[in-house]
Amino acid sequence: MKNLLGFVAFVLIAQGAGGLAHKLTGWFDKWAVVDHLAFLDGYEVYVCVLLITLGLAVGAASDAAGRHE
Repeated sequence: MKNLLGFVAFVLIAQGAGGLAHKLTGWFDKWAVVDHLAFLDGYEVYVCVLLITLGLAVGAASDAAGRHE
């Protein structure tokens, strides 16, 4: 369970960071999923920050699950 939560945390943080990098620099145009979802137009930065926050929370839950096993 800890490995799965760690992987999910990594993916969330990577997608959030990639989306922010795309918005700020213009690079990573094919990599970030947030930029390809049309219903998020205008809210990409907020969603990327939310993804990073969720990734950190899932990572903390992963550490907590590892300590209780």
